[in-house]
Amino acid sequence: MMIQNDSLIERRIRQSLEEDLGPGDITTDAVIDPRIKGKAFLIAREELMLAGLPIFKKVFRILTPAIEFIDYFDEGSLVPAGKKIGLMTGSLSSILKGERTALNFLQRMSGIATLTGKYVERAGSSKVKILDTRKTAPGLRVFDKYAVRIGGGVNHRFGLFDGILIKDNHIAVAGSIKNAIELVRKKAPHTLRIEVEVEDLAELKEALQAGVDAILLDNMDTDQMKKAVKLANGSILLEASGGISLDSVAEIAKTGVNLISVGALTHSLKASDLSLNIIPD
Repeated sequence: MMIQNDSLIERRIRQSLEEDLGPGDITTDAVIDPRIKGKAFLIAREELMLAGLPIFKKVFRILTPAIEFIDYFDEGSLVPAGKKIGLMTGSLSSILKGERTALNFLQRMSGIATLTGKYVERAGSSKVKILDTRKTAPGLRVFDKYAVRIGGGVNHRFGLFDGILIKDNHIAVAGSIKNAIELVRKKAPHTLRIEVEVEDLAELKEALQAGVDAILLDNMDTDQMKKAVKLANGSILLEASGGISLDSVAEIAKTGVNLISVGALTHSLKASDLSLNIIPD
C-alpha cells in the first residue's frame, strides 16, 4: 500500500528537511568528513505497527541517492520491542543530517497505525469500520491518513473539497436540516455522497425524511445509537462520532452502526519509540 501524490510528499519532506537543516548541520559538518561511510540500525524500542518506512527512506534518498537499505520487517508488520527493523549503509554525514526528520515521520506514522490497529481490534467486528477525521497535524494529513490505512482503518474525506458533511453550524445558518440539504443539492456535484450530522433522534428523523446518503450521530450515548439504528432500519449508513475511546469503542460497535470515526487516531496518538544506532566502519 503506497501513499499517493508523490509531488506533495516530496515537497513536504523537503520542507521538513529545510526546517531542520537550514543552511547546514553545523555539528555534523565540523565532526564528520562527508566521505566517511558506515551503517545504522533502525530499532523498535517498543512493540509497534510499522508505518512510514517508504517515507523514512525517502528522507535519506533526497539527501543522497547512495544510501542503501536492508529491511527486516515489511510495512504494516507488527514489530516486537527490541527488534531491528532494518539496516542502512552509506554516508554517515547524510545519515546524521536526515536522522531526526526521518524518525519524526516514522515515529508519528507508526504511532497512528499502532493506535488504529488497537481500535480495529477492540471494535471486534468486520461489519463496522474505524474512520479517521480531519483532526490531523497541519501539513501532515497525507501521511496521517496513510498511517490510518496501514493500521486497518478507513479514511473519511481528505478535506473540505472531496466530501459533503453538513454539520451543526451549517444547519444553524441554513435554519434547518432540510434547508441545508436543499441548498447543498443545488450546488454540489451529484457524484458526491451527502452526509448530515445530527444530535438527537428528532434530527435523525428529519434527515431520514430528507433522503441523505449517510448520517453522523454526534455525541449520542449507546442507547440513542441503538434507537437510531432501529429507526434507520438498514436504509442508510450511520456513523458514530464524538469522544470515542478505546474503552468505549467495543460497546459502540455493538449498537449496529456502520462507521465509527475517531479523532484521537491522529490528534492524540503516542509517537512510537524508535531509534537509529550508528556503527562507523
